[in-house]
Amino acid sequence: MTRRCKFAIVKNFLLQKKQFLLYCLIGGSGTAVTCLLYALLVQYAGQTVQVANAIGYSAGTLLSFVLNAWFNFRVSDRIAQRLAVFLGIAFLGWLASAGLLHVLVGQWHWNALYAYVVVILAVLLLQYNLNRLFSFRKTT
Repeated sequence: MTRRCKFAIVKNFLLQKKQFLLYCLIGGSGTAVTCLLYALLVQYAGQTVQVANAIGYSAGTLLSFVLNAWFNFRVSDRIAQRLAVFLGIAFLGWLASAGLLHVLVGQWHWNALYAYVVVILAVLLLQYNLNRLFSFRKTT
């Protein structure tokens, strides 16, 4: 293997890790918005966990799409189509979070805020992989 080939492999590896780390950072900002709204709505507005989850999730998802499209994956083509796919994946994540909240809070009687930490981690893994494969795939 030539030196140039090794350099290209290392460069691609670092680029992939940079993209993942930036995705996590952006996802963290979206998650922070989601969690903040969720906590405020549950603790101070008297909303149910499902209503608070839906509102917080929607706001965090839109923020994540915009930041990922502009700064991370740097895509500007087919924005409406990409947003539709992203929202579809977000909806799957929301369904997963709603189901997990139902089990953890509704059936197992966990604290709503502690349960949400478990939910966020599970949904992060699901959505990262789906978005990487479908929402932000480069077009040729």
